[in-house]
Amino acid sequence: MSEIKDKIIGLKNFLDSKIIGQEDLIKKLLITMLADGHALVEGAPGLAKTKAIKTLAECITAKYNRIQFTPDLLPSDITGSEIYVAQKGEFEFRKGPVFANLVLADEINRAPAKVQSALLEAMAERQVSVGGKRYLLPELFMVMATQNPIEHEGTYNLPEAQLDRFLMFIKIDQPDAVAERRILNLVRGEVAQTAQEQFAKLQIDDILAARREVLGVHTSEAIEEYLVQLIVATRNPERYDNQLAGQVQYGASPRATIALDRCAKINAWLEGRDFVTPEDIHEVIFDILRHRIILTFEAQAEGVTTDEVISRLLSTVPLP
Repeated sequence: MSEIKDKIIGLKNFLDSKIIGQEDLIKKLLITMLADGHALVEGAPGLAKTKAIKTLAECITAKYNRIQFTPDLLPSDITGSEIYVAQKGEFEFRKGPVFANLVLADEINRAPAKVQSALLEAMAERQVSVGGKRYLLPELFMVMATQNPIEHEGTYNLPEAQLDRFLMFIKIDQPDAVAERRILNLVRGEVAQTAQEQFAKLQIDDILAARREVLGVHTSEAIEEYLVQLIVATRNPERYDNQLAGQVQYGASPRATIALDRCAKINAWLEGRDFVTPEDIHEVIFDILRHRIILTFEAQAEGVTTDEVISRLLSTVPLP
């Protein structure tokens, strides 16, 4: 194990000890960060979504900002705006909270489309344009947006084009009874202010070095062909399963192919391997595709979910 991999694994283990019952969320957040992407997390209130990204930021020498999305939020509240400075007699740009390394867009579906779109340029181009000028964002820049699945009144669904900007769409569920007791004991200790475990912070350069090291993970031609066939199957499901043909309206774009390849490599790297296996693809494919496949109206009316479609694809596309 390389020194940088040892640091990343240490970070994962520390986060797992602080965010009980959400090991999958922690792993997917690390994969998203190492893949230089953004994550959309959906889960009920109280499942440590905010705490997860905040604790991750505290473990890195990185700047963290939280944006609470509300119906009256303005785009300039995110990007920043030009303010007239009387002493200078000119306008000066005051940066908004998006200028950080890790940004939490809390309850992103509570703000209208105009505000949601303020994040588009930042997420895709890593820059903000205001007053005809471009302001670059830091090299380590990750947005984690959250949304609550149990409330629909006063919310605005994210458009499909904006959903595609997110590398992963992670769904989390309630912890089991064993994890619940561990959470209880952890919180009791924190309230009692018992000795807190310290973690040696990672530098931003460590994250950037890990990104470069991940690129060395090998993907064989057979695995590469399998990966491509999975994506192509979302666009032409009739070639594999006639039932799927009536359920999928639009398949995944090439952006999904790139995301699946990169995330599978990172998963293999985190598991201690320097080559990708079908299991690595299966580990991340649901988070990569669940927001990139658009179902037909008939499928939605029947209660079919994108996760069910992905499961069926995995069972029909032959393994390498």
